[in-house]
Amino acid sequence: MARSTDLATTALVPIVWGTTYIVTTEMLPDGFPLTVALLRALPAGLLLLLIARRLPPLNWLPRVFVLGALNISIFLTLLFVAAYRLPGGLAATLMAVQPLLVLVFSRFLLGAPIQPVGVMAALAGIAGVGLLVLGPEAAPDPIGIAAALCAALCMATGSVLAKRWQPKVSPLTFTSWQLTAGGLLLLPVALIVEPGFAAPDRMNIAGFVWLGLIGGALAYVFWFRSIARLGPPAVTAFSFLSPLSAVVLGWAVLGQALTPLQGLGAFIVLASVWFGQWAGQRATATATPKGATT
Repeated sequence: MARSTDLATTALVPIVWGTTYIVTTEMLPDGFPLTVALLRALPAGLLLLLIARRLPPLNWLPRVFVLGALNISIFLTLLFVAAYRLPGGLAATLMAVQPLLVLVFSRFLLGAPIQPVGVMAALAGIAGVGLLVLGPEAAPDPIGIAAALCAALCMATGSVLAKRWQPKVSPLTFTSWQLTAGGLLLLPVALIVEPGFAAPDRMNIAGFVWLGLIGGALAYVFWFRSIARLGPPAVTAFSFLSPLSAVVLGWAVLGQALTPLQGLGAFIVLASVWFGQWAGQRATATATPKGATT
């Protein structure tokens, strides 16, 4: 029962993250990726830190800031750059390489064997996302493409390192450290690079509340808890649900059409998620983490 609950809560996280594109384009001011990333991360991190009431030990600070940079500050900045510069479908397809990267990094950093089924599931998931979201409007933008690919690389690396460096603290505490560190790294950069950010209106505030509290604090707590319990390969297999969620929202909220080809893509995505988390469970069961911290 505990594993079923973990799988259900893990699946909810990328579904919530699938709302990022529509919230960014419809509710947030355009052209401020650093500030938007900052306002998503730092308030959520400080809130969780206030709840956790536990600061990281001094010898843990370098690792916390590395994880905060990879999983929060750099990842979120690149995510919003990609969201601003690319159609949501193209951005989602490029970032769908993350589970494949996690399989490779888990092999070298955690000692997890690469399961052929996991590789096939990851490749099928990328193909399914392509069928689901790519369209003729997916015009290439070199900066946006580079941002999406680098975002996937950062999150894949950070997810595996979060498992390797897992401390003996609660997922809420571990998440509060990373969100706060990532937000603090963003703060001076955003103030210098994007000084013209105007006071947010009600729509902006609603978007920030959703992305910060639900898509930030709550989602990251569940995500890092699942990484600790299930392992990165099994968890990141669920990330294919994010573009599926975005497409469903586009249909339900924006009235975008759905085609039979997209239906096929959705089926492939769901199948790849199932096979991916199954393969990830087998890989994690036989892994021998290298340099794990307890």
